[in-house]
Amino acid sequence: MCVLDKIKEKEIKIVDTTLRDGEQTAGVAFANHEKVTIAQSLSDMGIDQLEVGIPTMGGDEKATIKAICKRNLNSSIMAWNRAVITDIEQSIDCGVDAVAISLSVSDIHIEHKLKKSRQWVLDNMYNAVTYAKKNGLYISVNGEDASRADTDFLIEFINLAKEAGADRFRYCDTVGVMEPFTIRETIEKIHKATNFDIEMHTHNDFGMATANAIAGIVGGANHIGVTVNGLGERAGNAALEEVIMALKIVYGYETDIDTTKFREISKYVSQASGRQLPDWKAIVGINMFRHESGIHADGAMKNPKNYEAFDPSEVGLERQIVIGKHSGKAAIVNKFEEYAINLSQEEAEAMLELVRQTSVRMKRNLFDKELVAIYKDLKNNRSVI
Repeated sequence: MCVLDKIKEKEIKIVDTTLRDGEQTAGVAFANHEKVTIAQSLSDMGIDQLEVGIPTMGGDEKATIKAICKRNLNSSIMAWNRAVITDIEQSIDCGVDAVAISLSVSDIHIEHKLKKSRQWVLDNMYNAVTYAKKNGLYISVNGEDASRADTDFLIEFINLAKEAGADRFRYCDTVGVMEPFTIRETIEKIHKATNFDIEMHTHNDFGMATANAIAGIVGGANHIGVTVNGLGERAGNAALEEVIMALKIVYGYETDIDTTKFREISKYVSQASGRQLPDWKAIVGINMFRHESGIHADGAMKNPKNYEAFDPSEVGLERQIVIGKHSGKAAIVNKFEEYAINLSQEEAEAMLELVRQTSVRMKRNLFDKELVAIYKDLKNNRSVI
């Protein structure tokens, strides 16, 4: 079966962790009302599950998680926990329907972070999962640093988690060191040995988080953990908007998620996190559908499909033909037609030269009012034409 068919035939669940892993970005702290708004927005878009925080932190964190749970959102609401019974008790008190129980599974973490043994990890995971299952919770067992763990130990860990009552395993590329070809093979081996639901939780340290997440789906995973704008520890996580649009456009996957709200939620999270949304950001950056280069602008005006992979309205953006140093005559003529001005051939050539000079001097593209001013100056000095 080809890769496209493998993805098209799957039911892929999206797990958004903007409010937990996203907020763990150094220097980021959402206000309580911002967390509630983000949760509501993501649920309204159709995200399957929201990981909304860590109840055992108490205080505002726990109060906000409770407020989100009281909203009765369409999404499943998950809380993050250590493999500690008191953590799970705090989650139950919040009213969540799902818990993530996280343990380190790589030998480097077990030996140098936990200073314990593999057996200690297995025992504590089993006890925590058993307790959570008795309380009727959906359970994701998280393998922290799974990408650097011994694969045979991961398989043992997952099979024991299944026995204890877990519902899925979160494969965490915690330090973002995996690449798509290896991760596909690894997930395929794990899935064949366990026949268990697997969530891809990938970090972007080498710029491969989205690619790694999708490679894991090809290998047999059926959940993807994401954050809005790729917010998260260090270089961030796989970005919600990138993962969904790649699945939809590149792989032809049919999704019920309302992608037209991507730009809106990206802007809101950007403002709430104090992290600027770059113009060149994949999927939701305004440069995605801004054309200046003469050849590209002319091609986009003739047929947007010449230079656009999908229609901007699919993610809440609009197409723009901007005028600057790299513009061509066709773009100048088209822009002035918007003002009901039909430039002659001579006027268009003269305008193009003046636009390029001005753009270089100002080191940017030009605003509409600046273009009109240049045109008026041109009309008042006939010798220029």
